[in-house]
This record gives sequence, structure tokens and C-alpha cells, in this order.
Amino acid sequence: MSTQKRLLVLGGTVYLSQTIARLAAERGHHVTVASRGTTGAPPPGVDFVKLDRSTGEGLEALDGKEYDAVFDVTRIPAHIGPVLDLLAERTGHWSFVSTISVYAKHDVVSDELLEPTAADSTDRAIEAYGASKVACENLVRERLGDKALITRPGLIVGPGDPNDRLGYWPLRFAEGGEILAPGDPERRVQWIDVEDYASWLLDAADDKVTGTMDAVGEPLGFGAFLDEIADAIVEDGVIAERPNLTWVPQEFLAEHGVNPWAGLDSLGMWVPAPDYDAMMGRPTGPVGEAGFRASPVADTVRRWRAQTGAPRLRAGLSREKEGAVLGAWHDREREFAVPVAETPAYDG
Repeated sequence: MSTQKRLLVLGGTVYLSQTIARLAAERGHHVTVASRGTTGAPPPGVDFVKLDRSTGEGLEALDGKEYDAVFDVTRIPAHIGPVLDLLAERTGHWSFVSTISVYAKHDVVSDELLEPTAADSTDRAIEAYGASKVACENLVRERLGDKALITRPGLIVGPGDPNDRLGYWPLRFAEGGEILAPGDPERRVQWIDVEDYASWLLDAADDKVTGTMDAVGEPLGFGAFLDEIADAIVEDGVIAERPNLTWVPQEFLAEHGVNPWAGLDSLGMWVPAPDYDAMMGRPTGPVGEAGFRASPVADTVRRWRAQTGAPRLRAGLSREKEGAVLGAWHDREREFAVPVAETPAYDG
């Protein structure tokens, strides 16, 4: 176990930041969580400071404090400056969680970034998400220099994911029957496990890893990804047989109102080609060289099952919608089926 350190997690009550705080406390660090406390509860064993960065309420609680490492996940540039003013000179390492949405292109792998929003922007619109994160990155880099680690995760999956992107598949497999699968089984899918990511961020703070890099694991074909989920839940006795998958082209899915990625009427973790080829193919070399190691899919699924309790889907494709799309697909298959020519009778 590493020497006890004083860590500050800005947020700490939801998903990734909560996982960072929980794992840090389990490692024996002295952890302070600073947030509004309105979207969730901090994990056991941490100190809680009420902080509303939109109004500045509670900032005085951090004044004069020193931390070995700070972890921040904010998407609002205006929320960064005041905290940096207080802590930039009194923090040993600063870990800022950005996103691959900062890239200007998603059809090809490119390092070109979106134009940043203003440094004092408070825009919460999803359309400004990537540009806002670029502005946040710039502020952290300017103030922290070689004390900053900026990571750009892709799709983060695991317990606590509010969008059910991974969870859709094991839950759907458990229901059985014919299952709609999206597009080409060779289509790549890329993600990072929330616990793998949080654990590595803590290691990186210990080791003073700095710089800017994508935070993703090696991509898999979507078919192989679903196979590994199926293997895990068959082995665990959740289902007795492998799922019955019907792969339907992405154009047909779009025509029938099946959405990509997440949310209502979606198939989790799937994005169409070629517009999002690079989103599922970001380079993994730098983060691997910095010590990140990804868990097998089966381990991610088992963690998700163990920590989610009695899971239920809040999003995804309903059984009614799925059945309608599969029915339409089979109708089309029958319509375009080529009849087998009759073999003429042999009269010799």
C-alpha cells in the first residue's frame, strides 16, 4: 500500500469521481470530497465539504489547504479558475478528466481539437461539451504546467453508468429470445472500465504521471465483445445457452428509428460507420506506457452485476420496439429471398 496522502476529489458523489474517492479511501488515503452533495452521496470513510462552484459557496473551506493530489471532472470552464486560484500552488499533482469529445473529427483519427469556449463560459449545453472541455484543459495546463495529468477517456462503462450502455447487453441476454444486434459484427467498440480508470488515475498520481493522453482500452469487434459478455454470464449461470443474435445492417436500423450509443430506443455502445470510426479507435499506446491495464470484458461485467444490485434498464431498446424491427427485417429478408430453382427430372 502506498503512503497515506491527502487527496481532494472535486465531485466525488457520482460515477467516476465517486469511484475515485471510494478506491482512494480503501487504499488508506485521507480523502476530501468537495461538491454540492445534491446528486449523490460521498463514499464511506471520506471527509465531505459542501462546495457549489457555480456560486462560489464553500470555496473558503479549501482556502489554505494543501493536497498531494487533486482530481477534477468538471465540464464548465468558469468552475476551474477559482479552484485553481486557491490550490494550484499548494497541490503536488492535478488530474483533470477530459473526454475524446474534444477532437474536431470522429471519422478519422486526428489530434485536431475543437475551438475552445471562453475561459469564463458557464454553458451547460451538450452541444458545447467538447469545446468546454478544451477550455478546461487549457486552463489546467496553463496553471499547473508539469504537475498536470489530462486524460481523455472514451466511453466509460461499469457500475453507476447512468446511461446503461454496457448494462443493456447482459440484461437483454438474460431475457432470452431473438436479440437484435447492430450493424457489422466486425465494427469496433472501445471503452474504459470505470474501476480500471479510477484505480489507474490514483496510481498515476502516486507516480507523478503528467501530460495529455487518451484513456481507452484496446478495441474489439462488436461480435467478439458480445461473445465475451455472453461467456461471462453463461459461466456464472445467469443464462444456460448462448444468446440468439440477429445482426441487422445499420442503415436498416436508422430507417426504423433505432438510435446509437445511449438513451431511448438505443443499442448501447454502438455507433454507426464511418462517421464515428475514430471514436472507437483512439490510440492506446501512451496510456499503456503510463501503466494503464484494462480488465477483460468478463471482469467488467461481473463488477457491474455485483455492484448494481437489482439492475433495471432506464434506457435502451424496448422489447416491443426490438420485436417490431426484427419483424420488419425478416419481412424484408423474405421479400428479397431468391427462390431455389427446381431441379429438372432426370429422364435418362
